Amino acid sequence: MASSERSALLTYRLCGGSGEEERGRERARGRAAAAAPPRKLPTFLGVVVPTLLSMFSVVLFLRLGFVVGHAGLYQALAMFAVAYFIIGMTVLSVCAIATNGALDAGGAYYMISRALGPEFGGSIGIMFFLANVCGSALYVLGLVEAVVDSFGIPPGQKEGTGVHVLPQSYWYELLYGTVLLALCLLVCLVGASIYAKATFLIFLIVMGVLGAILISFFATQPIGVPIRLPHFNGSETENGSFTGFSIATLRDNLGGGYGVDYTTGQMMSFSSVFAVMFNGCTGIMAGSNMSGDLKRPSYSIPRGTISAVLFTYLVYNLLAFLMCATCNRTLLQKDYGFLRDISIFPPLVTVGIYAATLSAAMSNLIGASRILYALARDDLFGRALALAKKTSASGNPVMAVILSWLVVQLVLFSGKLNTIAGVVTTFFLLVYATVNLACLALEWASAPNFRPTFRYFTWHTCLLGIAGCCVMMFLISPVSASASLGFLLLLLLALHYLSPSSTWGYISQALIFHQVRKYLLMLDVRKDHVKFWRPQMLLMVQNPRGSARLIDFVNDLKKSGLYVLGHVELQDLDTLPSDPLQPQQDSWLNLVDKLNVKAFVSLTLAPSVRHGVRQLLFTSGLGGMRPNTLVLGFYDDAAPQDGLARHPAFTSAREEVPLGFPPLRAPTAPKLLSAREYVGIVADALKMLRNVLLARQLESLDKAWELRRAASPPPAIHVWPVNLLRPDSARYADTCSLFLLQMACVLNMARAWRRAHLRLFLCVEAGTMPHAQEEKLRQLLKDLRIQAQIQLVPWDAVTRLHWQTRRGPPGGPAPMGVAEEEEEEEEGAVNFPANATQVSDEYVHAANKLVLEQSPAPAVRFLYLPRPPADTSLYPLYLHQLELLTRGLGPTVLVHGVSAVTSTQL
Repeated sequence: MASSERSALLTYRLCGGSGEEERGRERARGRAAAAAPPRKLPTFLGVVVPTLLSMFSVVLFLRLGFVVGHAGLYQALAMFAVAYFIIGMTVLSVCAIATNGALDAGGAYYMISRALGPEFGGSIGIMFFLANVCGSALYVLGLVEAVVDSFGIPPGQKEGTGVHVLPQSYWYELLYGTVLLALCLLVCLVGASIYAKATFLIFLIVMGVLGAILISFFATQPIGVPIRLPHFNGSETENGSFTGFSIATLRDNLGGGYGVDYTTGQMMSFSSVFAVMFNGCTGIMAGSNMSGDLKRPSYSIPRGTISAVLFTYLVYNLLAFLMCATCNRTLLQKDYGFLRDISIFPPLVTVGIYAATLSAAMSNLIGASRILYALARDDLFGRALALAKKTSASGNPVMAVILSWLVVQLVLFSGKLNTIAGVVTTFFLLVYATVNLACLALEWASAPNFRPTFRYFTWHTCLLGIAGCCVMMFLISPVSASASLGFLLLLLLALHYLSPSSTWGYISQALIFHQVRKYLLMLDVRKDHVKFWRPQMLLMVQNPRGSARLIDFVNDLKKSGLYVLGHVELQDLDTLPSDPLQPQQDSWLNLVDKLNVKAFVSLTLAPSVRHGVRQLLFTSGLGGMRPNTLVLGFYDDAAPQDGLARHPAFTSAREEVPLGFPPLRAPTAPKLLSAREYVGIVADALKMLRNVLLARQLESLDKAWELRRAASPPPAIHVWPVNLLRPDSARYADTCSLFLLQMACVLNMARAWRRAHLRLFLCVEAGTMPHAQEEKLRQLLKDLRIQAQIQLVPWDAVTRLHWQTRRGPPGGPAPMGVAEEEEEEEEGAVNFPANATQVSDEYVHAANKLVLEQSPAPAVRFLYLPRPPADTSLYPLYLHQLELLTRGLGPTVLVHGVSAVTSTQL
C-alpha cells in the first residue's frame, strides 16, 4: 500500500506550471494537510504487517514445495541465502533513504526519483509499475490455480462431481482470472480503505493458517496422496507420500532432482526455480510506503522491515526443512497444493491461500496504480499519462487504477504462474539494484544533507546489493535481463531529452561536483607541457544580443578547453542594496543552453571595464583550469546588430528572445569604454602572459552558409602569420606567428570547419630567394603536422611605401621567412621611437588592399596582432592603424600569442 500523506519537510512540487498555479497547489496541499488524520500507525501495524503480507502469499502456500522438490534442501537453503542476501542489502539501502526524509506516494519510485533525478526516477518508476502489474497477475494466476485445484473438474473427466464443477482449459482459466481481477478492481475502486482496514484481519488468517500447517507436520499421520496429472490421453495418476518425520525421506530430498513442471511442461533448473522462489522475497518496500501514516517513520521503518525480513527467512527455512523431512519428492514436485492434503483442517488452508493471494493481488494492483499516478502527477511523460491524473472526489486515482487493471489483464494472457515468474523477478531485481544505486550515489556524493538516522549501511553493502541483483538477473534469464536493461536505457534517454526540468535536485550534480573537485586538485599546473596545450578562452561580452555569432565562433576555437563568457557590470556594490548579478545569472545560463556552447559564465562588478577584465583574468577558472587567452570584440564605430534575433537557435524556436538582456546600444549613444582603455585591456592581458584575440565583423559570419554551400572551391581560412605593421621585422617562426598558425589549425580541426582549407600567405620581396623561403616554411608546416596551402605574395610595392617614410637609410629589412635571430626589442611590439616615423596610413591602406585582393574571399582571416606601444599616448594611433588594416576584410581575427603552443616531439 502506498501512503498519500505528505511531509512538510519534503514539499512535493510538480514540474512546470505557472507561479500562480503552484501557489494554488500549495494552498490546496495546506488544506489537505489540515484535514488529514494524524499519524497513528505503530511499527507492527504500519510496517511489519504490510511487509509480511506482501512476502507471504503464493510462494509460501503454492510454490514452496515446488522449490524444495526440484532443488532439494541444500540448494533450496542456498537459494534462500542468496535471495535474502540481495534483499538484505536492499533493505539497508531502503532504510537509509527512508530515514533521510519522509516518503510520498510511489514508494521506490519516489525514493529513486528524488535521489537520482527525474531520468532515473521516471524510468525506474515505469519498471516498478510493470513489476507490480506482473506481480498482481502472478498472484491472480496463483489464486486461479488454487480455485481450479479445489473446484475444477479433474483431468480426464467430462463432467464434475460434488464441488468439482469448474471446467479446466486455457480459456476457462483466463476467464476465472478475469473475474477475480475484476473483483480486485472493484475493491480498489470503491473499497481501498476497507481493504486497508482489513489488512490486520487478513494477517491474522494467514498467521493462523501458517500455525496450522506447522502443527500438521507433527500431528498428521503418514498418508498416501493420489495425484491426478493432465496427460495428452486424458490424465494419469501418481502417488505422493507424506511419510511423517523420516531420515530416509530427508536423505532422499537433500540433493537436487530437477524435473518437468507439470503446469508448463518445461524442464526446471536452478535459475528457473530461483525465479519462482524470489517472488516470495519481494514486497520489502511495503512498510516504507506507509511512512506518511507512521507515528515515528525513522524508528519504525528500519526495525519493522528488518524484523519482517528476518521472520520470513526463518519461516521459509523451517518449512523447507519440514517438507524435506516428511514429504517424498513426487508429492513436492507434482502437487503444488499438497499443504491442504496434509493439513489437520484443509478448509483453513484453502481460506488462507485465497486470502493471501487475493490480498497480494490487490496490494500489487493498488501499488501499481499509485506509482502510475505519481508518474502522471510529476508530468515526466507529458500527455502520455495525463489520463492517470484524474481522481475521485475522495482522492482515489480511479483512472490510474483502471489503466493498471487493463495492463494486468493483458499479462493474464500468459496463462501460467511459472511463465511470468522470471519476468516479475527480473523487474524486481532491477528495481532493487537501482535502490541500492540511489543509496550508493548519495553516500559517494558526501552531501551534507544526507544524514539518515539509520546508519547500519556502507557503500560496500550498496555495491554488494547491486552486484547480487545484476548477477542473478542474468542467471535467471539473460534475454529478459538484457531486454529490461535496453528498455530502461531507452526510457533514460527519452526522459533526459524530453522531460521538463525538476526542482527535486539531481544526484548527478553532487557526484560531478565531488569528482571534479578531486580531479581539479590532481590537475597540477607544474606538470603542464606544450604537447598537451589547449586554448582556454575568456570571451568578454558586453551584450549577448550583439555577440551571438562571436560566442559560437569562439566555441569552435576552444578545442575541448575551458571557455568562459565574461561580463563586466559598471556599478558600485557599496551603493546597491544587493548583488545585481544574481538575477542575471539565469539569463546567461539559458543563453549558453540555447546556443549549445560548452561555456561557463563569469560576471563581475567593477568601476570600469578595464578593472573588470583584470578581475576576471585574475579570478576566472580554478586550479589548473584558468583562461590563457583573452578574446575581445573589435573597437570600431560600427552599429551593433541584434544577432540573437537572427540566430537559428531562436528563430526556429517558438519562444521569444531572452528578455534578461537589455536592448543594444544605439549608434549615437556613448560607449562604455574609450579607445585608450580598450588598448589598455590588451596591454594588461599581455603583461599577464595571456594570449589575445581581437575579433572583427564576426557577426557577419554566416557559418552555416559558408560551410554548407555547394560552391567550388570549398571555403577557405586565410592565415597571414607576418606582422604587417612591422615590415622591417617580419618573421614566420616567432612565438606569435606560431600561435596564430595553431589557432587557425585548431579552427580547421573543429567538426564544423573540417571542409575548409587553410591558405598560408608568404610575403616575399625581389631578391630574397622566395622558393627557399617557401621550402623552409613548408618544412615547418610538415614538422608541425599542419596541412595548409602556401601562396607567395609579392609585396615590394607595399614595403616601398614604408621605406619612403623612414628617415635615413633603411639599413636593409630583416630577413623574411623562417628567421632564427633574436630581436633586441620586445617581440612584435609596435614602438614608435622619436627618431623614426611610424608606418603611414598610406602604407596601412596598401597592406589592407594586399590582403583584400587575395581571392577567392575566405570565410575568415587570421592576422598578426602587434603589441601595443609602450607609450600610452600612442594607443589611439595604434587602434586607428588596426582599424585601417582590417577595414572591409570581413570576418577577421587579430592574434597575438605569448605561449609556446607547438611541438614537434612525440
